[in-house]
Parts: sequence; C-alpha cells; structure tokens
Amino acid sequence: MPPRRSYDQYCSAARALDRVGDRWALLIVRELLAGPRRYTDLHADLPGVSTDVLASRLKDMERDGLTTRRRLPPPGAAYVYELTARGRELLPVLQALGRWGERELGERGPTDAVRAHWFALPLLRALDGAGVVEVALPEGDFHLHVGAEDGPVYGDGPAPGEADARLVTDTATCEALARGELRLPAAVRAGRVTVTGDGALAKALREA
Repeated sequence: MPPRRSYDQYCSAARALDRVGDRWALLIVRELLAGPRRYTDLHADLPGVSTDVLASRLKDMERDGLTTRRRLPPPGAAYVYELTARGRELLPVLQALGRWGERELGERGPTDAVRAHWFALPLLRALDGAGVVEVALPEGDFHLHVGAEDGPVYGDGPAPGEADARLVTDTATCEALARGELRLPAAVRAGRVTVTGDGALAKALREA
C-alpha cells in the first residue's frame, strides 16, 4: 500500500486530518457507528462513492487503526467492517460537525439522497440520559442507543428489545430538527412527534 499523504505539520488538527480528512472517511465512520456493516451495505448507504474509493478508504482506515474487518461465522460467512475503540472516539467529532453544519442544510434538493438513519445523529444530540429509543418514519424505522459508551450508537429497523421510548414522526419534522430550526421538545408539544413508552426518556420528552 502506498504511503499516506501527510500535511507534515506538527499540529494535532493536521495529524487528525491526515487520518480522516480524505473524502468519504467521516461518512464511513457515520455508517459504522451503527455497528458491523458489510461492504455492500456500506456502498448502498453511501450514494455517490465509487467502489474503488470505498475500498481504498476502508483499507486506509484499517491501517490507521480506526476500523477492523472480520468474517462472520456461518451461515453468514461474509466479511464485515466495524469501528475500533479509536474509531468510536470520532462520534463527538461528527456530532460537532453536524451541529456546525445545521445552517448549511437548507431545504432538501431534488437530487439530495436521504436515508432514515441519517437522522440518528441529530436526534442523539437532542436526547439526554440513557436508553433505547425507537424512531418510526415513513422511510423506515431505526433505533438509537442514547448514552451508549460502547457498541452500536444506532441501528436500522426496530429496537432489538423493548424500547424505553418510541417516537413517531415524519421526514419534514426530522429535516427541521436536523437544520436546527426545531427542537425536539417543541416538536413533541406541537404534536409533530408522538412519544410512547414508559421509560425515563419517554417521560422526560412528554414533560419537557
């Protein structure tokens, strides 16, 4: 593998960008925060990336200790990629970038791709505490592990067990939350997000 290009600057920001400053790298991290993913799943949820670029980024990230690759036992028998502990440390970096970029979103354009789980990180920024939150959108369900210190931060589909809270909403509301134009408690009070469940997270949202 050819040596990685470097800024050759004795600066922690420059060193960090040596590792994750390449195009697609942080979006791969976003996808892997959902837990182990197959190459084909990553490619499907990163519209616009070429197979060559995706393969190259994954090799670079594995070399840098951000991801690992392992083979699932039968009957799966497929290779999956997942974040290392070092890679998971990029979650607050992505959250800070997401918060900074809220004003850059604007209205969704006709060519803008969207996946239901891309709203996971904005919703995580809006939730305090710990527990599992299930989110139902017309495009599909996903779930959040609020306050998780290890393991997946979110996942596609319904929660694997009983959720502490279930949120039912629509894409327009999620877009407004992602842009920072609407806060989650206000969306609940306005009836744009329906909250059910008996967990502390559900109760806090209903009482906010």
